[in-house]
Amino acid sequence: MLKSKTKQLLTALAFSTAIMASPMAANAADKGMSSVEAGKKIAFSKKKGNCLACHAMQGGAMAGNIGPALIAMKLRFPDKQKLVDKVWGKLDLQVPNSMMPPFGRNEVLTDADINKIVDFIYTL
Repeated sequence: MLKSKTKQLLTALAFSTAIMASPMAANAADKGMSSVEAGKKIAFSKKKGNCLACHAMQGGAMAGNIGPALIAMKLRFPDKQKLVDKVWGKLDLQVPNSMMPPFGRNEVLTDADINKIVDFIYTL
């Protein structure tokens, strides 16, 4: 019971933190960066993607363990669009009882932000 409540609390925190982020500030800061670099910045940002709240990944410190580790992403998702759709929150790709918020469907992240994040995690 406690583990479930903790997961719900962490997901709510990650989701509400991402909602408060300013897309305009992030877009201005991304100028001159590659898509992969910009995606890493968004993924590691506590005010945007906040992927580290739930996922362990290379280069990240203090990662969460609610979601699977983001490793071998090209092997796990040979079709890159399916990974984009999963992060976006397509209903047919959601794992039952998953704590991952539908970032695109709920307009937490823009499609451009999601594509940058996927470009980054596809390198892991």
